[in-house]
Amino acid sequence: MPDQALPRLPASLGLDNADPALVADVTDGLARVEGMLTQVVHSDIAFVNDAATHLVKAGGKRFRPLFTLLAAKVGGEVTEHVITAAASVELVHLATLYHDDVMDEATMRRGSASVNARWDNTIAILTGDFLFAHASGLVADLGMDAARIIAETMSVLVTGQMRESVGPLSGDDPVDHYLTVIGQKTGSLIATAGRYGGMFSGASEECTSALQRYGDLIGTAFQISDDIIDIASPADESGKTPGTDLREGVLTLPMLYALSPDHTHDPDPRLRELLGGPIGDDAAVEEALTLLRKSPALEQAVQTLTGYADRARAELVSVPDCPARDALDMLARFVVDRTH
Repeated sequence: MPDQALPRLPASLGLDNADPALVADVTDGLARVEGMLTQVVHSDIAFVNDAATHLVKAGGKRFRPLFTLLAAKVGGEVTEHVITAAASVELVHLATLYHDDVMDEATMRRGSASVNARWDNTIAILTGDFLFAHASGLVADLGMDAARIIAETMSVLVTGQMRESVGPLSGDDPVDHYLTVIGQKTGSLIATAGRYGGMFSGASEECTSALQRYGDLIGTAFQISDDIIDIASPADESGKTPGTDLREGVLTLPMLYALSPDHTHDPDPRLRELLGGPIGDDAAVEEALTLLRKSPALEQAVQTLTGYADRARAELVSVPDCPARDALDMLARFVVDRTH
């Protein structure tokens, strides 16, 4: 079969060399998930339908359903319940994006105007609620255990968002606080994706638990790698404009390390000044990026990222040896490699 005829995933994620039969199965599964997403969020009310399908149509990596399908292939096969579970976790993720854009006052999402910018905050919030409701409806068809799991996951997601909004309390270590937040906001839903993949493919409890732990760790690792890329990678390599977090006044892991005195360095006074709030001036953003790139804090963040990825790979010892396990190992390596 010519290379151009091979099935392609929506994003590489380091899986270009994964087993072709596995990629074909996962690609087929993702197409089924996509069809379910479009069908589930459809509304006969035109403006509701437009708002609800806005982000579905915008696409994206579809990492959460992809991981659900890979987890299913580790433990067994992609069943109809696996497809439903994959669609449900993506709906929860999309719902959080609608709400995040309101809180962040974002104007763009995935290359298009955000819903809050195109309509208003009220429509964006209600659309997020609409997607949460449909995600719950899908999970209800999967049984009581699945419904309890998604309810607990949503609770953790909201707790993480509240922690982030309030910030570290007096006496809290800012780095520990940040890692807890991203674990709750990002890792928890990806952990549930892995758990669902195991549950509904016939995997053993040991395998399912390992997939859940892997998801929690790899989800946190992906957020840390995004933090690093926002500082370290030129736009022509990452496809993103560097310094977005600096412009928004968001203190990510490399910045927190740079501001935390330890045995290796004292915080740079100028960098501390620049990181005191959002940076609107392009020259100041470039100055902050230059100082961060020279700081040992960036390598410290890479070491933390590598630790999460290694712990995720270690969980794969508890799952069957198969092409899907190999793919998850590739994924964990990719999340580190993409920062270099």
